[in-house]
Amino acid sequence: MKLKFLSTMLVASLSTLSLSANTATPVKVDGFSYEKTVGDISEYTLDSNGLTVLLMPDHSAPVVTFMVAYRVGSRNEVTGTTGATHLLEHLMFKGSENYNRTKGNNVDQLVEAVGGNMNANTWLDRTCYFAELGSEHLETYIAVEADRMRNLLLLETDRAPEMTVVRNEFEIGENDPTQVLDKEMTAVAFLAHPYHHSTIGWRSDIEGVSIEKLKEFYDTFYWPDNSTVTIVGDFDPATGLELVKKYYGVYPRAPKPIPQVYTVEPAQTGQRRVIVKKAGQLGVVGVAYKIPEGSHPDQAALQVLGSILADGKNSRLYRALTDKTLTTDVSQYTGFFHDPTLLNLWANLAPGITHEQAEKIMAEEVERLKKEGVTAEEVSSAVSKKLADIAYGRDGTYAIAQNLVEDIAAGDWTLFYSIEDAYRKVTAEDVLRVANRYLNEDQSVVGWFIPLIPAEPTN
Repeated sequence: MKLKFLSTMLVASLSTLSLSANTATPVKVDGFSYEKTVGDISEYTLDSNGLTVLLMPDHSAPVVTFMVAYRVGSRNEVTGTTGATHLLEHLMFKGSENYNRTKGNNVDQLVEAVGGNMNANTWLDRTCYFAELGSEHLETYIAVEADRMRNLLLLETDRAPEMTVVRNEFEIGENDPTQVLDKEMTAVAFLAHPYHHSTIGWRSDIEGVSIEKLKEFYDTFYWPDNSTVTIVGDFDPATGLELVKKYYGVYPRAPKPIPQVYTVEPAQTGQRRVIVKKAGQLGVVGVAYKIPEGSHPDQAALQVLGSILADGKNSRLYRALTDKTLTTDVSQYTGFFHDPTLLNLWANLAPGITHEQAEKIMAEEVERLKKEGVTAEEVSSAVSKKLADIAYGRDGTYAIAQNLVEDIAAGDWTLFYSIEDAYRKVTAEDVLRVANRYLNEDQSVVGWFIPLIPAEPTN
């Protein structure tokens, strides 16, 4: 009862937030064009170089998060440079011309000195860098972050050791059965589109990419007109824009058009299957279905569908598999990306259960849902959980900025607000419709992780 009450209160809170559209007051700063305001976020463009700026003032605590998102991720990579976006992200912390360890003012040194938190992350459609720190230190961070947009040192002496760090991350992933299976299923699902490559990249590319290639990648994508700056927290909007202009306004637009991904994945013509055999203890069955991009009108209903199928103890697959001790757990991930992606269902097998058994039940549950539909109660529960997840995922200035960057990457930052309204409008009929439209065998990939248990040593 307490959980239900909490969920209801969170949904009510989010409803109030949604109704606050256009509450932020735009400011006028020379050199910027005001674009629009949605909810508490205002968008501006720096006229001299096309940099997009999003401002979300919140004076509830003397803290601010500054984040810059570059519209480049693993979807912008090709064979030979897979993993380059992620490796470049690591090298962005090795120093720029004006801020480096030799001078004692490298980005991590400056942020740590003022008690802030900083990091970066890379995914399919974007790379972002951020710091959360006291409001009085905002200019310090903007200065160092802007400097590394165009003045990164990019030295071979940094690439070589950092490559081993990234390779270690790759190897950690190779020891996770679900990650390994997911990577191979995705590679089979996308034959032409660059989502085929995982963000970490292929081992040989991680090891072999040259510093010259990384410089070329940097000089292609790291420009103001390919990035969005977001400031969330305790700051004055006009002052924030002036600081952005001071430090980012020194750069021109990219000298050449930013290369765009134009490859469209061809229609799939039948179910595809993957078998992975590696050391492990228990098996995994995965099923993935082709679904549209994050900005598609069906996205909210698909997210609810995924939740009903395999998110939590009340989900269809949990009751059909885990409650009956056939699996240790089930899970799902419904992609939310710039281009068409996948809805993934996962079942971790219990000891003694075969892959055939679990796959058969998963397929039967999907078909039963497509035939009989879902209940209004299931939809209401899934929607409430989604809205509660959004609320928890926006707890603090950094959380808001990180949540917002996924909408930027999907191609429309206003999804930050509109997805909430879309969730509230999802009906049982919508879920049934998208299930029948997208959960089709001929548009699916089935994967088995078969554990190879090492033989017991003999005396």
